[in-house]
Amino acid sequence: MQRDIEVKWRPPLWLVIACTIVAMLMLPVLALFVLSRLLGVFDFDTSFQIASAGTIAAATIVGWVLWRILLRPITELAGRADDIKTGEAAALAPLDHYGTSEMQALGRAMREMGQVLQDRETVLRSYADHVTHELKSPLTVIQGATELLADPDLPESDRQKMLLNVSDATDHMKKLLDAQRALARAKDPMASGSCRLSDVIDQSDDIVLVRDGMVPLSIDVFEPVATQLIGNARAHGASRIEVALEGDRLTFSDNGPGISSGNKDRIFDPFFTTRRDNGGTGMGLSIVKRMLEAQGASIELADAKKAKFVISF
Repeated sequence: MQRDIEVKWRPPLWLVIACTIVAMLMLPVLALFVLSRLLGVFDFDTSFQIASAGTIAAATIVGWVLWRILLRPITELAGRADDIKTGEAAALAPLDHYGTSEMQALGRAMREMGQVLQDRETVLRSYADHVTHELKSPLTVIQGATELLADPDLPESDRQKMLLNVSDATDHMKKLLDAQRALARAKDPMASGSCRLSDVIDQSDDIVLVRDGMVPLSIDVFEPVATQLIGNARAHGASRIEVALEGDRLTFSDNGPGISSGNKDRIFDPFFTTRRDNGGTGMGLSIVKRMLEAQGASIELADAKKAKFVISF
């Protein structure tokens, strides 16, 4: 368990500002008093009035500036942090005024942290809803099969069919749980490194390596990414898959039916799949996207008709 911040009294920022202003007010007056008494060269009353007026004016300006550049942004950022904690969508809106570049950097860091937390919560909530829905079907199959298998008069052929249904339902539940673990791991950075494209992708009857080279990803990251993209192409009927490295861009394209206009904006969404009847979970491309982002890379669909994916490093 992490140690919490020690609870002890600490002066609030407004008190620090107030003490600074009081010090600014007192020091000139004190210095004027000492000089007038030691040297006797000042008319103390007149000098005191002038010094007091000037000091009060300067202290007012300094206090307003300190409030605007320090106290106000900090107070607003603290409020935004509370809003992020409660899930308020408006919490990610930028402040009207940050005061200093350091406050702006702090605000930007808080917004990025809040966005990550909200995205993670959205994914987890979406996944929980999806899994709850998806598990109903296999659980219903298992429950129904269990009731039928309890019948001693059930024909052997029907018994084997029920056992096969239970096995299929169990496999589907396992896929969902494996996808959950993979999604959780995908956001964590892995060891950096590089690998040669041809060491991961072997040319075969349906894979053409157009241009070889070094990929700035470790083999532990790149191999599952390439496997997923090639597997998707094959699953959708592609008979030729081209892979090419061009500078800091790696492309995968195929001669399959492509991706429809209605689906191209959703393919990286978790749980979106057109192969649900064949056991698809809709997690593959979402996991690929998260793995690449964790390494500072990105992936996009450059051409839906050719199912051309571009990975940028």
